[in-house]
Amino acid sequence: MYKAVIFDLDGTLLDSLEDLADSVNEMLALKGYEKRSLEEIRKFVGNGMAKLVMRSLPQNVSEQEYKECYEFFRASYNKNMKNKTRPYKGIINCLETLKKADIKAVVISNKNDDAVKQLCKDFFGDLIVDAYGVKDGVLPKPDPQLVLNAISDLSLTKDECIFVGDSDTDILTAKNAGLVSAGVLWGFRDRNVLEKSGADYIIAQPQELMQLILLKYR
Repeated sequence: MYKAVIFDLDGTLLDSLEDLADSVNEMLALKGYEKRSLEEIRKFVGNGMAKLVMRSLPQNVSEQEYKECYEFFRASYNKNMKNKTRPYKGIINCLETLKKADIKAVVISNKNDDAVKQLCKDFFGDLIVDAYGVKDGVLPKPDPQLVLNAISDLSLTKDECIFVGDSDTDILTAKNAGLVSAGVLWGFRDRNVLEKSGADYIIAQPQELMQLILLKYR
């Protein structure tokens, strides 16, 4: 039975696209570069803040300018990451149902660790038992180490956990960690991406996720 659900954060639990785009465009405006559209940002997210900044900047920027932009973006986002970000419809109910069933919910994100922990605390409180993000010495998804760390911290086995995310990166992370994966369609990628990446399940709304997990739970 599943005893824990390991969730991606952005595009899975939280709709954070507009806040990410606003901080990217604030960074670009500071340097006099052309702003990026929401759809461009949607394509750029999924591999962490460093990659988001790199993909948003022109290709010919120097390493020093990139570092300056990254630090500016990070500071801007930390101040503004809750302006427009909200849980997707049905997510709070999903997490509450998991807690009632004594199934632990954990978050693993390619976002910086400090932001991941703060967002989970502010939006989900004790519905999330632990949250892991990227920091010095930690490789981002699809490297499986954060997932394996979480499973170890929970004192569970791989068979007792399922990984839920919205991107090909998430599905590959699950495969690399040896977990069953569920791809969600309300996030930043479409069905075609999830199918090509080999998701074990593809679900259209949180209620379907609960049916999948609780069926296994019983």
